[in-house]
Amino acid sequence: MKKLTYYIHGGNGRYEPFYEYSTKDVGVDELYARQLCTYFIMRGREYQLISNEMSGEEEILVLEEIGRNVTVKDETGFRGKGLHVEIRRCREEENYKRLALIPCATHFEIIRYLLKDIVDVPALGQMETTSTEIDEDRGVYVIYVKNIGEDI
Repeated sequence: MKKLTYYIHGGNGRYEPFYEYSTKDVGVDELYARQLCTYFIMRGREYQLISNEMSGEEEILVLEEIGRNVTVKDETGFRGKGLHVEIRRCREEENYKRLALIPCATHFEIIRYLLKDIVDVPALGQMETTSTEIDEDRGVYVIYVKNIGEDI
Protein backbone atom coordinates (compact mmCIF):
# COMPACT_ATOMS: atom_id res chain seq x y z
CA MET A 1 0.00 0.00 0.00
CA LYS A 2 1.42 3.33 -1.04
CA LYS A 3 -1.48 5.76 -0.73
CA LEU A 4 -5.06 6.28 0.35
CA THR A 5 -7.33 8.38 -1.83
CA TYR A 6 -10.75 9.70 -0.88
CA TYR A 7 -13.27 10.13 -3.68
CA ILE A 8 -16.65 11.84 -3.53
CA HIS A 9 -19.47 10.00 -5.27
CA GLY A 10 -21.05 12.70 -7.41
CA GLY A 11 -23.91 10.62 -8.81
CA ASN A 12 -24.39 9.34 -12.36
CA GLY A 13 -21.28 7.17 -12.04
CA ARG A 14 -19.01 10.17 -11.37
CA TYR A 15 -16.30 10.03 -8.71
CA GLU A 16 -14.27 13.13 -7.94
CA PRO A 17 -10.85 12.82 -6.22
CA PHE A 18 -11.14 14.62 -2.89
CA TYR A 19 -8.09 14.05 -0.69
CA GLU A 20 -5.00 11.84 -0.64
CA TYR A 21 -2.58 10.50 1.96
CA SER A 22 0.65 8.64 1.22
CA THR A 23 2.39 6.12 3.47
CA LYS A 24 5.55 8.22 3.43
CA ASP A 25 3.58 11.08 5.05
CA VAL A 26 1.32 9.30 7.58
CA GLY A 27 2.25 5.62 7.85
CA VAL A 28 0.36 2.43 7.09
CA ASP A 29 -1.23 2.25 10.55
CA GLU A 30 -2.98 5.60 10.06
CA LEU A 31 -4.19 4.56 6.60
CA TYR A 32 -5.76 1.44 8.12
CA ALA A 33 -7.36 3.45 10.96
CA ARG A 34 -8.92 5.81 8.43
CA GLN A 35 -10.41 2.89 6.49
CA LEU A 36 -12.26 1.75 9.62
CA CYS A 37 -14.20 5.02 9.98
CA THR A 38 -17.74 5.10 8.65
CA TYR A 39 -17.88 8.91 8.70
CA PHE A 40 -15.38 11.59 7.69
CA ILE A 41 -15.50 15.26 8.72
CA MET A 42 -13.49 17.83 6.77
CA ARG A 43 -13.80 21.58 6.20
CA GLY A 44 -17.10 21.74 8.06
CA ARG A 45 -18.74 19.03 5.90
CA GLU A 46 -19.79 15.50 6.83
CA TYR A 47 -19.30 12.50 4.55
CA GLN A 48 -20.35 8.87 4.85
CA LEU A 49 -18.24 5.96 3.64
CA ILE A 50 -20.06 4.05 0.93
CA SER A 51 -17.22 1.90 -0.42
CA ASN A 52 -13.76 0.75 0.69
CA GLU A 53 -11.73 -0.52 -2.27
CA MET A 54 -8.23 -1.41 -3.42
CA SER A 55 -6.52 -0.94 -6.75
CA GLY A 56 -2.94 -2.18 -6.90
CA GLU A 57 -0.98 -0.22 -4.28
CA GLU A 58 -3.78 2.33 -3.77
CA GLU A 59 -6.48 2.17 -1.10
CA ILE A 60 -9.68 3.93 -2.17
CA LEU A 61 -12.45 5.28 0.05
CA VAL A 62 -15.60 6.45 -1.71
CA LEU A 63 -17.63 8.97 0.25
CA GLU A 64 -21.08 10.45 -0.11
CA GLU A 65 -21.56 14.00 1.12
CA ILE A 66 -24.21 14.28 3.82
CA GLY A 67 -23.99 18.04 4.30
CA ARG A 68 -22.81 20.57 6.86
CA ASN A 69 -21.30 19.02 9.98
CA VAL A 70 -23.30 19.80 13.09
CA THR A 71 -21.04 20.75 15.97
CA VAL A 72 -21.87 20.12 19.61
CA LYS A 73 -21.00 22.22 22.64
CA ASP A 74 -18.32 20.00 24.19
CA GLU A 75 -16.19 19.52 21.06
CA THR A 76 -12.49 20.18 21.50
CA GLY A 77 -9.70 20.48 18.95
CA PHE A 78 -6.78 18.04 19.25
CA ARG A 79 -4.46 19.17 16.44
CA GLY A 80 -0.89 19.05 17.71
CA LYS A 81 -1.99 17.42 21.00
CA GLY A 82 -1.41 13.77 20.12
CA LEU A 83 -3.77 10.97 19.16
CA HIS A 84 -7.15 10.67 20.86
CA VAL A 85 -10.35 8.67 20.68
CA GLU A 86 -13.55 10.29 21.90
CA ILE A 87 -16.45 8.08 22.88
CA ARG A 88 -19.84 9.75 22.49
CA ARG A 89 -23.48 8.78 22.94
CA CYS A 90 -25.16 8.23 19.57
CA ARG A 91 -28.29 10.13 20.63
CA GLU A 92 -28.94 13.52 19.04
CA GLU A 93 -31.36 14.44 21.85
CA GLU A 94 -28.43 14.09 24.26
CA ASN A 95 -26.31 16.36 22.05
CA TYR A 96 -23.97 13.43 21.31
CA LYS A 97 -22.59 13.74 24.84
CA ARG A 98 -18.92 12.88 25.25
CA LEU A 99 -18.60 9.93 27.62
CA ALA A 100 -14.84 9.47 27.52
CA LEU A 101 -11.63 10.76 26.01
CA ILE A 102 -8.89 8.20 25.52
CA PRO A 103 -5.35 9.32 24.68
CA CYS A 104 -3.51 6.83 22.45
CA ALA A 105 0.20 6.45 21.75
CA THR A 106 -0.19 4.96 18.25
CA HIS A 107 -2.72 4.42 15.52
CA PHE A 108 -2.54 0.70 16.35
CA GLU A 109 -4.19 1.53 19.70
CA ILE A 110 -6.85 3.50 17.84
CA ILE A 111 -7.40 0.59 15.44
CA ARG A 112 -8.11 -1.66 18.45
CA TYR A 113 -11.06 0.58 19.38
CA LEU A 114 -12.29 1.08 15.81
CA LEU A 115 -12.46 -2.68 15.18
CA LYS A 116 -14.81 -3.41 18.09
CA ASP A 117 -18.57 -3.91 18.15
CA ILE A 118 -18.42 -3.62 21.96
CA VAL A 119 -15.98 -1.19 23.62
CA ASP A 120 -15.01 -0.61 27.23
CA VAL A 121 -15.95 2.94 28.16
CA PRO A 122 -13.96 4.16 31.17
CA ALA A 123 -16.15 4.49 34.31
CA LEU A 124 -19.22 3.19 32.40
CA GLY A 125 -18.34 -0.34 31.28
CA GLN A 126 -19.12 -2.01 27.98
CA MET A 127 -21.19 -0.25 25.34
CA GLU A 128 -22.12 -1.09 21.76
CA THR A 129 -20.53 0.80 18.85
CA THR A 130 -22.98 2.34 16.39
CA SER A 131 -20.53 4.17 14.10
CA THR A 132 -16.98 5.51 13.88
CA GLU A 133 -15.65 8.79 12.55
CA ILE A 134 -12.50 10.67 11.84
CA ASP A 135 -12.94 14.38 12.42
CA GLU A 136 -10.18 16.04 10.40
CA ASP A 137 -11.29 19.49 11.52
CA ARG A 138 -10.68 18.65 15.19
CA GLY A 139 -7.93 16.01 14.73
CA VAL A 140 -9.70 13.19 16.61
CA TYR A 141 -11.28 9.79 16.08
CA VAL A 142 -14.82 9.43 17.43
CA ILE A 143 -16.72 6.28 18.38
CA TYR A 144 -20.48 6.61 18.85
CA VAL A 145 -22.04 4.15 21.28
CA LYS A 146 -25.30 3.02 22.82
CA ASN A 147 -26.14 0.70 25.69
CA ILE A 148 -25.85 -2.95 24.70
CA GLY A 149 -29.17 -4.03 23.21
CA GLU A 150 -30.62 -0.50 23.26
CA ASP A 151 -32.89 0.44 20.35
CA ILE A 152 -32.05 3.75 18.74
